[in-house]
Amino acid sequence: MLKGIDPRLTPDMLHVLAMMGHGDTLILCDTNFPAETIAQQTTYGQIVRMDNLPMASAAEAILSVFPLDTFVDDFAARMQVVGAPAEIPTVQAEVQAVIDRAEGKPRPMLAVERFAFYDLAAQSFAVVQTGERRFYGCIMLRKGVIGPEA
Repeated sequence: MLKGIDPRLTPDMLHVLAMMGHGDTLILCDTNFPAETIAQQTTYGQIVRMDNLPMASAAEAILSVFPLDTFVDDFAARMQVVGAPAEIPTVQAEVQAVIDRAEGKPRPMLAVERFAFYDLAAQSFAVVQTGERRFYGCIMLRKGVIGPEA
């Protein structure tokens, strides 16, 4: 255990988050996502697991140490629902609420078409598979920076 570190963050997860640089992307996905296949194409090259956590809980733990990029509009994205691109499933709304709390203001995620999301995931730094079983639990987070002490 480490003081001040969310216990939901495994050593592997902390290692990946620490290796990432400004602008690198992290994919959080549900149990139906082709995580193993896509993870092999990423910079990290292997899947990171947060198997026992629902999506919002995993996002909350990650965002406790992970700054989101403030320089770009695509700081976070969600996979669009096939045939209903404007629909925001409950799992995505829950993550949006986590993001808004972490940012201290509303910052809506961008919507990305399903196959474009797969391409985005393959180009990411790493893929994190959660224990989320609801459909469309697929989120991209872009790492920001932590400025110097004032």
